Amino acid sequence: MTAAPLATTTPTAVEIVADAQWSALKAAAEAIRPHQVKDGSIPEQDAHADAARHVEVIVGALRHFAPRIPYDADYLLAAARDFEAWRDSGFVVPDFYEALDAFRPADERRDGVAHLVVFPMYTQNGSADRLLEAVVFEVIWPDFIAELEHERYRNPLYLGLRFADFTPGSDTNSAVLFPESVAVTPRVPAGAPEGTAAQLPTFTWGAIFADREAARYRRVVRAAAEITKLDLPEGAARLLDDQQLAERTFVMWDMIHDRAHMRGDLPFDPFMIKQRMPFFLYSLEELRCDLTAFREAVALERDPAVDETTREHAQLVQYAVIFDRIFRFAITGTRTRNYDAVGGQLLFAWMHQQGVLHWTDTQLAFDWQHVPDVVVALSDRINELYWRSIDRPKMAHWLAAYELVSSTLTPHPASVWARGLGDEVLAGPPKGYTDLVLDDEFPLSMFYEALHKKMAPVIESTVGITGASEV
Repeated sequence: MTAAPLATTTPTAVEIVADAQWSALKAAAEAIRPHQVKDGSIPEQDAHADAARHVEVIVGALRHFAPRIPYDADYLLAAARDFEAWRDSGFVVPDFYEALDAFRPADERRDGVAHLVVFPMYTQNGSADRLLEAVVFEVIWPDFIAELEHERYRNPLYLGLRFADFTPGSDTNSAVLFPESVAVTPRVPAGAPEGTAAQLPTFTWGAIFADREAARYRRVVRAAAEITKLDLPEGAARLLDDQQLAERTFVMWDMIHDRAHMRGDLPFDPFMIKQRMPFFLYSLEELRCDLTAFREAVALERDPAVDETTREHAQLVQYAVIFDRIFRFAITGTRTRNYDAVGGQLLFAWMHQQGVLHWTDTQLAFDWQHVPDVVVALSDRINELYWRSIDRPKMAHWLAAYELVSSTLTPHPASVWARGLGDEVLAGPPKGYTDLVLDDEFPLSMFYEALHKKMAPVIESTVGITGASEV
């Protein structure tokens, strides 16, 4: 049931955060979190009374905001009911099916639209525990993005976001908000025929915090350019000086990247969901989608029919893909099966070996005139690998993928894959292949080892960063 009467005007994200009810909700969620275990439940009976008091505060806040945020009223009221049901169950594993099913932010893709969200959930690149998380954010959806999405890159589930405030689970490297991370229990849809299997709710959105991506990009690339004495092109330099320009650029990049995961000549499912495979396959999939965004940006920039705003951002997407990949992705995180790092290393080495990236006299330089075609050529190689994979057995595809990566990146000297897998492995199950991939199958080059030592403090400083901290 939707709250009534509905507001005639809706609050901005700043106004929601300034509301005392948000502060109360956030404090209550943070107070419940220490009582929760990994699956989100609260098994300690002595904590239930305290948790119940905090749930009452959260429920009161949700019902306070429902008439004030009319497009989210159904969600906010459903969340209030789910919280009460969780409390009444004795704080077993939470099930926020109804709330998740009711939350449909992609229906309101307008620039500046604000949302308040609270779920038991894990945060990618943050915590794998399904703890209570609350966040206030606003949508980034400028007119040129709306037109691009409608005319060229249909992606009705995608949202670009900007943080306003959040609980500790988002004070991390996480820059995504996905429905898959919410604690729900599958159920048989109402009215479904007998024998229908229990299902999760239909996912209707997927969001990326472009302000965090833009802010850490600006901080990391500024430092890397100074360390490598890189003379940035004019457009790339503007990205470092303008947070909102960078945010719009990342929204465009992410929108095209996100839709690319299920488009193209794919080996059925490029992620092979719930199947273990060598981590460099994930490297190629993420890089494929980034390079799809890159090549589409090149095509837009070269299209005389494209308007000036879109053409400007298309050029900036190219700079963003290159510099984020080679300066941040390559040296962020551990060296344990770090597929994003390998993708960044591969892009750097490819451009170097194709003669458009130069590290001479301890200074980095690019032949920008030729960079676009060289990067698109790497995209072509990955696309050809995928196209041929349709006719290959799975393990043969794995070997071909390794050959593609190792033809540009030097494997670890101890690599069994580089020396050649034995007949007993080649004739055996997939597990034998994956077990022999080293955690750091493609180590950092000497260039990256030196860069990492200088850049590590800068990259670490971006944990929890938001656009507001970089404006």
